[in-house]
Amino acid sequence: MAEYLDIFDACGNCIGQALRSECHGNPALLHRTAHVVVIHPETGRLLLQKRSENKDIQPGKWDTAVGGHLDCGESFEAGALRELQEELGVSGDVELEFIFDAPIRNEIESEDTRVFGVRLAGPFAFQSSEIDEVRFWSRDELEDPANWQLFTPNLLVELAKLRQCPKWYPAADDINE
Repeated sequence: MAEYLDIFDACGNCIGQALRSECHGNPALLHRTAHVVVIHPETGRLLLQKRSENKDIQPGKWDTAVGGHLDCGESFEAGALRELQEELGVSGDVELEFIFDAPIRNEIESEDTRVFGVRLAGPFAFQSSEIDEVRFWSRDELEDPANWQLFTPNLLVELAKLRQCPKWYPAADDINE
């Protein structure tokens, strides 16, 4: 079944829908997403998800633990909470903290993303149809250029912004071991 996304103008007004495939890399068809950065409360490591081989965009690549497209009229925070439930099985009173907005423009996505943070250790009940694996990554692993080819372009954008937010970026490993 074809997936349609709500598309938005520069002011954030919904101006219609377009096929997801038409939105890829098309700056005229902006869509909105909410992502959640999940940090382990004790180790400070960052949770990433590996996209399912059935995923239509960049299967097998590592990405932000939680992320998804907003439904029409849905707020960024409501979308983030819904995605936490759908992708990781996390529900209930989860307090999200806004971290930053990230306009992402690359050959794969043209989206306006609001990124939230939450400290959770799991356990997680992830969607096997969307995600092959989830695991916490250390700062050394995130900073290793050999791993960057495993990451989605969106994750690389978010990691660059997270480096400017020490509260949400993994601390040096020698502190956490």
